[in-house]
Amino acid sequence: MKYIYKIAIVLIASFALYNCTDLESDVSDFIPGDSYPENSEQAIRVANPVFTKTQSMLDGGGWWFLQEVSSDEAVAPTRGADWDDGGKWRVLHQHTWGNNTEAINQLWGLIYDAVPRANRAIELLEVNAENPEVAKVLAQTVVARAYYYYLAIDNYGDVPFPRTFTNAEEFPHRTPRAEVFQTIVQDIIDNIDKLPTPTPGVASSSINKGTAYALLAKLYLNAEVYTGTPMWTETIDACNNVISLGYSLEGNPLTPFVTDNGASKENIYTIAYDENKFTGFNFHMRTLHYLSQQTFNMSVQPWNGFAILEGTYNLFGSSDLRANGLLVGQQYAKDGSEIVDNVAGVNLILTPNIPALLMDANTYSLNQIRNSGVRVAKWEIKEGAKGNLSNDFALFRLADILLMKAEAQVRLNGSGAGDALVNEIKLRANATTTGNYSLQDILNERGRELLWEGTRRQDLIRFGKFNESWWEKNTSANTRNIFPVPQFAINANENLLPQNPGY
Repeated sequence: MKYIYKIAIVLIASFALYNCTDLESDVSDFIPGDSYPENSEQAIRVANPVFTKTQSMLDGGGWWFLQEVSSDEAVAPTRGADWDDGGKWRVLHQHTWGNNTEAINQLWGLIYDAVPRANRAIELLEVNAENPEVAKVLAQTVVARAYYYYLAIDNYGDVPFPRTFTNAEEFPHRTPRAEVFQTIVQDIIDNIDKLPTPTPGVASSSINKGTAYALLAKLYLNAEVYTGTPMWTETIDACNNVISLGYSLEGNPLTPFVTDNGASKENIYTIAYDENKFTGFNFHMRTLHYLSQQTFNMSVQPWNGFAILEGTYNLFGSSDLRANGLLVGQQYAKDGSEIVDNVAGVNLILTPNIPALLMDANTYSLNQIRNSGVRVAKWEIKEGAKGNLSNDFALFRLADILLMKAEAQVRLNGSGAGDALVNEIKLRANATTTGNYSLQDILNERGRELLWEGTRRQDLIRFGKFNESWWEKNTSANTRNIFPVPQFAINANENLLPQNPGY
């Protein structure tokens, strides 16, 4: 019991250190002795608070907003009295955020809630690591922690890097980005052999060898950004390791996004959302027009907000099947009748052009305010949908891996080196194929294939495009490639200074 008491004392300190407010207790808090956990069920119970932290990544955890609203893919225009929200979406779009911007605070909080959970679980699991069932879950937990640290270095650069729970430094300093990179890469490599081998189409929300190799591929792909040294050959090797596990593209490019997509043979690692039991996937509420409720016979009314930029919409060719996941033009009710927007006094016709980021009622018509912007229905919206979807959200899937490999091949060997892989993606989408694809061609293909999947900010940074101007955004400084350390974290720990350059 002394051991459990010690854990409780450190947990209290962890609340102060990481600004956590929701770290749940679990059964391990109340079981004395050195034999717990004894089996897979008990081990998973210890580690589950780590695995489930991905639940808030699309909404309250800030991750998706930072990756997409800061890019040229997603925008939340102010629509009259709606969607201004104190300018929190506008500052992301225009790269004018600060160290107290909501999404920046949220993601830091998510990461540094997950990390002590992981460190705590790892210490508990290590007590009985000679048990193969426990060792498997321990390896999964180490890889999960590596994933959260990957998010940390990708978004914040140099970050606090605690790797223990009971003896954690009370006020940690930040560790250089490259050092964190090297350590978590080694953590993944050291644990891959202990992870389960996936059965593609089964349990893609559970960490396995496919997850680990995909995470390695992402780290290697962005190694030049993180460390200054490119690792294209290592990227290809990691992608090949994923491919060798038997994943395969679905016949239709929208099949990985259907409501019951837990059995998709393309998805590698997912967040297994459920409309009732594991909520947090509400893209449809954010993007669909109020009257889209009639299209899908939804049980709730959407909020008429997020859209894609016109330039993004124009990337899609007329025959591209992926455009079937976009809502544009005249909208129809479930019975096939035309929807009329009686408030604006016109038919509901969604237009690619959004007249301005800030649309006020004195300057713009109700039609422009309410009905501009192509909306995203890439993830199937089942008839009768509620405020949350039950579709799994793929953090890693095979199409991304194939395009990552193609990119690395082109970076090593020049335009055309990734043609076979790019055409595999294009042919599946019924898109026009050519050849001799350049890096720009691959970036465009990633934009079409991975729309709104949380990759765009990272892609634009890697391609040197993130700071360019686009619709309603001026050129931004390279210092915007990482976000600032939140002020609340600095207030709690001055060892997090100096602040990132440019803030």
